[in-house]
Amino acid sequence: MAMSLLLAQRVLVMFALAGVGFAMFRAGKITLEGNRTIGNILIYLSLPAVIIKSLMVGRTVENAVALAEGAGVALVLIVVAALVARLTCRRDGIGNFAGTFSNPSFFGIPLIAATIGEACVFYNAGFIFLMNIGQWTYGVSLLTGERERISWRDVLLAPFTIAMLVGLVLFSAQPPLPVVVTDCLGFVADLNTPLAMFSLGVYLAQVNPRAMFRRVANYRVSLARLVVAPLVSLAILTLLPLPSYEMRMALLIAASCPVGSNVAVYAQLHDSDYAYAVETVVISVLLSIVTIPAIVGLANALWL
Repeated sequence: MAMSLLLAQRVLVMFALAGVGFAMFRAGKITLEGNRTIGNILIYLSLPAVIIKSLMVGRTVENAVALAEGAGVALVLIVVAALVARLTCRRDGIGNFAGTFSNPSFFGIPLIAATIGEACVFYNAGFIFLMNIGQWTYGVSLLTGERERISWRDVLLAPFTIAMLVGLVLFSAQPPLPVVVTDCLGFVADLNTPLAMFSLGVYLAQVNPRAMFRRVANYRVSLARLVVAPLVSLAILTLLPLPSYEMRMALLIAASCPVGSNVAVYAQLHDSDYAYAVETVVISVLLSIVTIPAIVGLANALWL
């Protein structure tokens, strides 16, 4: 119960940060062009820094096995979410994208750090990496209906791929890094949550609340993303012989997060229904204030 309350509090704090972004946009202090700049900082600096930092742990057999296991289980959970979204949203490309891909980086990392410790973000490095690959490939094909538009060269050169490779090199080689480097990396990684929530607030300021709450498809997406997929993930994580409670919980929180804000970015990039994409993000974030603590509370009742 204590963890569920802490999670609810953290989600409310993040939503308050989104409120700051909302107010700044409405006051004209953050423009749409400025929000694109925030997105570039997140994608090209902050998220890579988070991935690299999460992999800067001791090189032990236990950690190497945990990294591989975490990535393997994450792949299963993402595939499960894709199947759930397909059954729930049918031929709705944006709905499938939104229902499949959670927000394990911008939303999940601060929740994991607050509840089970910052060191446990390590378990989700593979989840974040695979989620981003999925968005750049399967996600784009959902929005465009054209598999040939997927560029594997772009995936290999993407910032999250490079960050994962750098992180794995640091994990394997364990080189001594100057304090200046590690401190700088930490500060850039810490930008992750506030900037992402400011950006969400800008998205929120662009939607028509009446139309958003009346669109039935938004609730189908949230049902898939916040309820069905997390419950199936909980069942899978309960049955799998994972080595620790912390790994199970880190993966469950990542799988239970609301719709990733990248659905709006990709919808805009590929000329899809941007307003609908934004609405799926906003509705799911609102509902996650209730669903994430409930899922975690149920997991604790089963696992503790």
